[in-house]
Amino acid sequence: MSIVLDLGGLGPADLAAGSSPLSELMASLHVLAEPEHHPEAAGWAAHATPAAPELRDELTFFAPLWARFRCRLFFPRTLPLAANLDEELTAIEALPTEEFLDLVAPGVLGTTALPVPPARELRAGTWAAEDFARSCLRRSYARGELARHLVAAPLELRDRLLAVLRAADAAFFAEDWRSLRPVLEEHAREVRRRLAVRSPTDVLSELLPTAARVVGPGERVRLDKLQTDEVKVAPRPLVLVPSARVWPHLTVKHEHPSCVAVQYPVPAATPGGQLTLRDLQDRLMALTSPARMELCRHLMGEPITTSELAARLGSSEPQVSRALRTLREAGLVRSTREGKLVRHRLATDVIRRLGHDVLATVAR
Repeated sequence: MSIVLDLGGLGPADLAAGSSPLSELMASLHVLAEPEHHPEAAGWAAHATPAAPELRDELTFFAPLWARFRCRLFFPRTLPLAANLDEELTAIEALPTEEFLDLVAPGVLGTTALPVPPARELRAGTWAAEDFARSCLRRSYARGELARHLVAAPLELRDRLLAVLRAADAAFFAEDWRSLRPVLEEHAREVRRRLAVRSPTDVLSELLPTAARVVGPGERVRLDKLQTDEVKVAPRPLVLVPSARVWPHLTVKHEHPSCVAVQYPVPAATPGGQLTLRDLQDRLMALTSPARMELCRHLMGEPITTSELAARLGSSEPQVSRALRTLREAGLVRSTREGKLVRHRLATDVIRRLGHDVLATVAR
């Protein structure tokens, strides 16, 4: 499954890269709401979790908005990008009621598999609003409660959300942003330099080496996502939003007519050794064979030669060599030459990481 972005027809003025404190705050709140997806951020999350129970309760109430689907409200909608969080929050405060509903209702529902009524129909007491609230409730109690408040009093919910975001900023994000902003802005400047001389397809595939690849015909990039869609970006601009907290996720928001936004992890905040989906599949498939698994058990100890492995297993050397090649190509075995002998050993560090690699690749 994947999203294909068709970047044909985009000119230099249609490409933007820059940090967004609101998007970064959303990514941070996602980590706090779903820490099991982000074991690498456990130390940061323990430090950042707000002490005030009232704020924790409010963040839990609004958590569906920064669950994996990610509400469109938190992504850039205009160019040039806002200079600070206060500007972004003020822009939300100025949204007309129907535009606020259009941006928030899909995030409350949290899926593209179900329809969301037009904002003009989401009025308290209408059949469309009641059906929308029921659809959200079927997904979770939290989404149902949020939907009920949204259709009953959208502007009151907006003001409540803004108060929560400002409280989260005061509690932990402002301090965090002071250290993150220089890193993200320097990265964005480098991306803009690349976009000035390279095609956007090449730049995206370089920025996302494990999740993006150029596909033909035309200027098209396939992104590894748990969705199937093809998106023609032009005549809208493409906005690239680097993040220090979004890993391992890659977020693509293309529903709004203003722009297509891609939030992605910067290399400095990305753990090493990321896998493509194909690499992960190869490693898992290599371990499904009982014969190769038995081979791995013998390779756990000291380095061992092919001939000794064959003797231990009662197999021929060609059979053992084929099994070793499969494991080696998957990165699960390392082979070292010592004179005329080649010795093999299980890459235990790679095996140990597999659980985390599975989670990170699935969560992307």
